[in-house]
Amino acid sequence: MTGSFLLIILIGLLGMLVQSRLKSKFKKYSGLHLQNGMSGKEIAEKMLADNQIYDVQVISTPGQLTDHYNPQNKTVNLSEAVYGQRNAAAAAVASHECGHAVQHAKSYAWLQLRSRLVPAVGISSKLASFLLIGGIFTVEVFPQLLFLGILLFAATVVFTIVTLPVEYDASNRALAWLDEKNMLAPNEHDAAKDALKWAARTYVVAALSSIATLLYYVNIYNSRS
Repeated sequence: MTGSFLLIILIGLLGMLVQSRLKSKFKKYSGLHLQNGMSGKEIAEKMLADNQIYDVQVISTPGQLTDHYNPQNKTVNLSEAVYGQRNAAAAAVASHECGHAVQHAKSYAWLQLRSRLVPAVGISSKLASFLLIGGIFTVEVFPQLLFLGILLFAATVVFTIVTLPVEYDASNRALAWLDEKNMLAPNEHDAAKDALKWAARTYVVAALSSIATLLYYVNIYNSRS
């Protein structure tokens, strides 16, 4: 159990390092202005059009690093720092989110699976925290409560693992399109690739963290006797 707890701490520290590097990379590449002069919104709209996707709207959303694709209402939501900016970081994020729109249009299996998991994970993640906390305190007399919490938390772990191929594939689609259409100068393309690489690593850390946390609770359950 001690080993699992230490692993959680180490992964947490790794997550802080990756997040710090990601923010510094985006800050650096936000200063690299695009030679083509296109904004994140314009890049997103062109990538959608080039993939014959005309039913997806590109809109602005408040906050930082809040960019996402919503398959329910078919919108590419770009943060204020991406939507109107004309730099390598904005190009990377805008094209990545459009990569998800392309996945949706092409019925990418991993995206479909993740979308189906969202409702269940939303419910299980909320219930799991209460069951796990209660289960730890009552593990000696009522271990079934902790076991149920572990099962529900396992759904969250599966979701973080399924997210990995979805995010990496979206980045690969984005970089391939940027290269094929000669959207960026060589140094701008390298910057976009580096930014997306660090963004993807945050999902890897999230998956590792959830797995380590699951193992921690499993060890508590197994050591109840």
